[in-house]
Amino acid sequence: MSKTLSIIFIVVAVGLIAYNVTLVNFADPFEKNSTIALIGIMASLCAIILLLVFVTSKKIQDKINKD
Repeated sequence: MSKTLSIIFIVVAVGLIAYNVTLVNFADPFEKNSTIALIGIMASLCAIILLLVFVTSKKIQDKINKD
């Protein structure tokens, strides 16, 4: 997976976070629809973290292979 594709996935995940934040009812965040939106936010955050770990590991692997 290339660096460009990783960046595109991160941008999509940030977009999903922004969309899900608009669906959360802050007066009652644990109602049915708000709970689904909170799960979507957490899933997008997990995806971003995994992609950042992947990009970092690819950088480390490239440095090791270069030497």
